[in-house]
Amino acid sequence: MTNRGLVAAWLLLFALSSPLHGKVRIVATLTDLASIAKEIGGEHVEITALSKGYQDPHFLQAKPSYMRLLNRADLLIYNGLELEVGWLPLLIRGARNPDISPGGQGHLNASQGIQALEVPSGDLDRSMGDIHPEGNPHYLLDPRNSLIVAASIADRLKALNFERSEIYDSNYESFKGKLESEMANWKLRFGDRKNLQVVTYHKHWPYFANWLEIDIVDQVEDKPGIPPSPKHVSALVNRMKTEDIQSLFAVNFSNQTIAQRVAERAGAKLLILPIHVEGESNISSYFELFEHLINQVSQISYPEGSK
Repeated sequence: MTNRGLVAAWLLLFALSSPLHGKVRIVATLTDLASIAKEIGGEHVEITALSKGYQDPHFLQAKPSYMRLLNRADLLIYNGLELEVGWLPLLIRGARNPDISPGGQGHLNASQGIQALEVPSGDLDRSMGDIHPEGNPHYLLDPRNSLIVAASIADRLKALNFERSEIYDSNYESFKGKLESEMANWKLRFGDRKNLQVVTYHKHWPYFANWLEIDIVDQVEDKPGIPPSPKHVSALVNRMKTEDIQSLFAVNFSNQTIAQRVAERAGAKLLILPIHVEGESNISSYFELFEHLINQVSQISYPEGSK
């Protein structure tokens, strides 16, 4: 083969491996983001999620294998609101991929456009526990927020892969239509439980509660991310008994021993719930996550005479 032919072959190989002609290589920090991105990208994307659905994404280990994935990625989609602050910056630096570094076209903070809840004010320090200065990061537990995220993903895919813009727009509209229909169905199945009072183990649930109009009265953790003090547990149990609060939500990677102890002492029902896609073996998509959550929380009933 002549030099000119060799150059032409290399150029063809490069073109076919680029997002313009091949699949857009996406790395998402969460399985939820990966699931939404798959809805929008369809067969034209190749997606890997770093955190498993049964893991606490606050504390993922920054492995060299993740750096290699990011080195080859066309698009990084991350949750933001400092959920991944302990490990993602290390991975981005180690990946040495300017496309997915801050400012790059392949760097997508999925929290852009989200109205964050529980944004703290005043001086913050570590003695206050796991405080997120930009607000509570668990916004994908309100399915309405996934429409904002899906639109951002569609826009970024169009920027990276303009020739498939119509496909991404069509996939977004399909996702939007299906989700709006399912949200109406989920709200109907949850029923008229407005202001139902519950306790949660950690502050995972404000967005979910805001969507379903559930009243979270307290947390088992008196400081986020720190095991509760005996004094706080005792006061919480007494409050739950006095106010007849009969439900406690805990995520399946939380300290279930403490949650079980509080529920037993208070005479409350403990719901151990996943909050991410693939958090349990039967949950393989964002839709299946909410189907599971609605099935579980719809079993909650008001205390007798309280409604």
